[in-house]
Amino acid sequence: MDSFKYDELVQKALISVVKEVLETASANGLPGNHHFYIKFRTDHPKVVIPSFLREKHPEEVMIVIQYQFWDLKVSSEGFGVKLSFNGIQESLTIPFSALTAFVDPSVKFALQFTPSLEDDLSPEKPKKKCDGDDDDGKIISFDSFKKK
Repeated sequence: MDSFKYDELVQKALISVVKEVLETASANGLPGNHHFYIKFRTDHPKVVIPSFLREKHPEEVMIVIQYQFWDLKVSSEGFGVKLSFNGIQESLTIPFSALTAFVDPSVKFALQFTPSLEDDLSPEKPKKKCDGDDDDGKIISFDSFKKK
């Protein structure tokens, strides 16, 4: 080992926050005015979403977990939830490695992630770089979520 991989350690720590919050919401519902905006890469190989959603949002989408969500289940790898689209319940499965942002606007809390598409691609596939990634991938910016 030549050095510590601080960026990976921070990602793991931030994911653990999201995991714990989602587990609590799954078990107890959302307290008070809490609700979540969750952005994730739709092109991540382990994301399972309806085809119409992937067609409309081929790279990234934001979902809202607030009033109409069902069967929120959390695992060590990610979470599943049913959401309503045009009055129809649809199942989504989202690995934590696909997350790009987690926001709870009720308390002005936001996390931003660098999704790890590369970890889930086979060696013969080209590695994709996400729009907005920094060259070194080590900067975590919260500026886009601050209220002005």
